Amino acid sequence: MLDLQPGEHESLDSLIGDWNIFQLRRGHRFSTDDLVCAWRASSASPQGRRLLDIGSGIGSVGLSTLFRMGAEATLETIEAQEVSYDLARRTVALNGLSDRVTLHHGDLRDATVLRPDARFDVITGSPPYIPEGKGVMSPIPQRAGARMELRGSVYDYCAAARRWLAPGGLFTFVMTAQDPRTEDAPVQHDLVVVERWDYVFAAKRVPHITTLVCARAEDDPPPRRSGSLVIRGMDGQWTDDYLAFRQQMGSPRTLVEGKPA
Repeated sequence: MLDLQPGEHESLDSLIGDWNIFQLRRGHRFSTDDLVCAWRASSASPQGRRLLDIGSGIGSVGLSTLFRMGAEATLETIEAQEVSYDLARRTVALNGLSDRVTLHHGDLRDATVLRPDARFDVITGSPPYIPEGKGVMSPIPQRAGARMELRGSVYDYCAAARRWLAPGGLFTFVMTAQDPRTEDAPVQHDLVVVERWDYVFAAKRVPHITTLVCARAEDDPPPRRSGSLVIRGMDGQWTDDYLAFRQQMGSPRTLVEGKPA
């Protein structure tokens, strides 16, 4: 039986709406990156019912997307790290989602991790963004795996999405905004970017992260659209647009000591 209480080195935190999530206190924890990915994926495919989250980690992207897609939507996830997979299993059980969520412990680069006919309307992903051998690797394996490209890069995520995307389906991923691979990876796998949103963490700075929504090239995708979200204004405070986004994602709009509650 799964333990539905946080352990000594874990926390149980609010994720979205009334759903909670298990996280390691000093491991990889969900962030704005995950929420904006779920936001754009659910906004681009509001009628999607078959969801897949690849490289799903502790489940934050996939579950946040599922929350916004209606009671008939189902989710499958693929995660290689055992510690993250186990945390996600407990989160699913805690929130009473076992009949809607199927978790797969495996590598997204392995085509056999899902059944041969598996196809999905909505696929999401949050690829690691630091090539192996560059940057400083965290001594915490779970955190290192979420940031360093130890099991593939954005190219592998696009390849997996292309493999499992249903006709008319959309793949949404979050990646660093200034990395040229962010735009190149979909092209290399016959995907067309139909939406790009950039996220500016502080006014007057260049965008730090971006979300791309991609369609299969043969699906006659619509013209590309774009948008942006500034998180902190010139005064250093959360912008109204960011607070509105938080409200859409099931977080309170109110402020406590200058920060969202």
